[in-house]
Amino acid sequence: MIPEPVGAALAHEWTTVTLAYADPEDGAPQACAVFYAWDEGEERLLFLSSQSTRHGRALDGATVAFTAQAEGQDWRTIRGLQGRGRVRRLGDEDERAAAWRVYVARFPFAADDALSAALARADLWQLRPEWLRLIDNGVAFGHKVEWPEAL
Repeated sequence: MIPEPVGAALAHEWTTVTLAYADPEDGAPQACAVFYAWDEGEERLLFLSSQSTRHGRALDGATVAFTAQAEGQDWRTIRGLQGRGRVRRLGDEDERAAAWRVYVARFPFAADDALSAALARADLWQLRPEWLRLIDNGVAFGHKVEWPEAL
């Protein structure tokens, strides 16, 4: 089970993660930023993107690294997250519907009529973390909470 301070940070502190992955065409490292919603019950991040994009072609089944943090922090109060996990495009209708409810609860604008048609064409993805590190200099310089804990 992911520690409470890590899950709470994912749920409430940030809205965007930057995903790092290998480009499907040449293997070069790439990155993209996506809005995400934390699904606490399933311990996963949910995001929208099209499978037809370059990163969409790279992500399905891939292991990615990711970060989340607020902009403009002072070094004494830096708080951010590093992680690794596996990405999967959600295809099953029931699974997608449940994930969509979580996503819209975090981003109500996603259900807006002006966006709904465009977003209905986007794919819904999950990122299931395999390792997380919350860094919080507000507690102490270099303070970390890791999951699973380092041996």
